[in-house]
Amino acid sequence: MIEKIQLNNILFLDIETVPQYDSYMGMDEETKKLWELKTQYQRRDEVTAEDFYERAGIWAEFGKIICISVGYFTNKADIRNFRTTSFWGEEKKILQDFANLLNQHFNGAAHVLCGHNAKEFDIPFIARRMIIHGVALPDKLNLFGKKPWEVPHLDTLELWKFGDYKHFTSLKLLTKVLGIPSPKDDIDGSEVARVFYIDKDIDRIITYCEKDVIAVAQIFLRFRREDILIEDEITHV
Repeated sequence: MIEKIQLNNILFLDIETVPQYDSYMGMDEETKKLWELKTQYQRRDEVTAEDFYERAGIWAEFGKIICISVGYFTNKADIRNFRTTSFWGEEKKILQDFANLLNQHFNGAAHVLCGHNAKEFDIPFIARRMIIHGVALPDKLNLFGKKPWEVPHLDTLELWKFGDYKHFTSLKLLTKVLGIPSPKDDIDGSEVARVFYIDKDIDRIITYCEKDVIAVAQIFLRFRREDILIEDEITHV
């Protein structure tokens, strides 16, 4: 079925998130208590809530989005072109700009969103942060009342599972087994908060995020038994 989807109708995406504050001490006392309760089953007994705060970026209630990167095909005839662009800066503006992109250019019935583990992480995280900031949910993210087959989202992790819901394969591993250049040739997700708060190098994070988007598109092409993109077919906007 994925062979029938027009590549130009897919918006590939990836997000980068960090804890809302540069340290545990940035939270007020009530939020600290809520953080401790939220993570009590994830932490080992010897790990304090403060020590665990470096992982706060994986929860929308305690993290924030610092970059959304997207990619889309603009194929014409036999000429392929894949364009990537990123939204970064103040979080509410990131979310509003991304919502505008969806509403203006990817709002048709045939349009779908695609990411790796996006159904479990990226898309819910974006939607929750939009609600927190009072940004109206675009139709593509407003899933209330929709049946599973009506949700306009593709997930390369889900496609790779083939119904095996216990199975998890990282983006790095999947690119390796499929013969796709790894996007993790500089930093990985565990280093993003350090690069953001300590190194203050958002450009490095944007590059990392866009590489992930390209990798997701490459995986999707491999699923369709099509040639992966070469560098000349990729444009960074």
